[in-house]
Amino acid sequence: MPKQVDYLIIGQGLAGSLLSWELMQRGCSIHLLDNQQENASQIAAGLINPVTGMRLVKNNQIDTLLPCAKQSYQVLSQFFQKDFYIAKSMLRIVRNEKEQLSYQQRRQDPNYLKYLEPELKQAPKSIHAPLGLIQQKQTGYLLTHKLLSCLKNYFQEQQSYQACQFNYQDLQLNNTVTWQGITAKKIIFCEGYQAIYNPWFNYLPFQLAKGEILTMSSEHILIPEILNYGHWLIPLDTHHFRTGASFDNAILNTQATTQAKQQLLATLTHTYPSLHSAAVDKQQANIRPTTLDKAPFIGLHPNYKNVAIFNGFGAKGSLQIPYYSQHFVQHLLKQTPLEDQVNCLRYRQHKHTLNYVIKPQ
Repeated sequence: MPKQVDYLIIGQGLAGSLLSWELMQRGCSIHLLDNQQENASQIAAGLINPVTGMRLVKNNQIDTLLPCAKQSYQVLSQFFQKDFYIAKSMLRIVRNEKEQLSYQQRRQDPNYLKYLEPELKQAPKSIHAPLGLIQQKQTGYLLTHKLLSCLKNYFQEQQSYQACQFNYQDLQLNNTVTWQGITAKKIIFCEGYQAIYNPWFNYLPFQLAKGEILTMSSEHILIPEILNYGHWLIPLDTHHFRTGASFDNAILNTQATTQAKQQLLATLTHTYPSLHSAAVDKQQANIRPTTLDKAPFIGLHPNYKNVAIFNGFGAKGSLQIPYYSQHFVQHLLKQTPLEDQVNCLRYRQHKHTLNYVIKPQ
């Protein structure tokens, strides 16, 4: 049956789902297409960690991004009567003297008081951490699979969801967007790593990375905190946990590998020796849609004003997407300017190739 909507959304990962939710909360009609393949959002750890890297650097937008993410997930939790965001402190193993020095510098910086405890913590006997542990605050994780399932059911109830394979050749662009009898004012691509095949946006410099995650169970009672030791361990309850993620930017497929499994288990058992007998219940792999400059791609195509993208959040989607979905909706509905660092127009299409050049500032 013919159908008219405001926005046709391609992809039901976290980006497409939260953007669709925000548009619908503003009274817009959407039609969301889902290829039903397991995407990176569905297996993601959903970690939210304000201070990262060997130098313990605070995300420069964390004071904006974190409150927005917490508020958004609280609203969704109240609406669906389910918990999605699990606040949990993180213990970070100090791996060398450089990290120890970085911590000594950060703990004297008032900008880091909200995120780092002022004293190193002695490791429990079960953890190998001779240089001690940094206790990080305002950390946690999103139950992404649970949230996406609830949103999918909601979109289905609103008759705004369709499971199908989207073919670019079926799209017709005139003053409006038409796809298989559905007419929309704009189409927004939220395809994750598959954007590299998108004929309108394949010039954008994605730098994809494959990641693998293990879900495991142990006879030993786990520590209650998230553990960060280069990889991470998230306790799901007292005996079940997830650990990951591997990183591979050379072999980009969604097949789980023995090599990644062995690598994850080796670092796990070195750090947490009592888990040497823990059982692997599940191994999952997918591809993160990371970008050249580590910032997402948001906005309208330079030549087709009814074609847009909302993608490229990489491993920080659970932190960034709530804020940027609201930011993009404001741009779409009220023409407020997009932040320069995320606007996809920071790269422009080369006339003769699919390569990219940085647009002059």
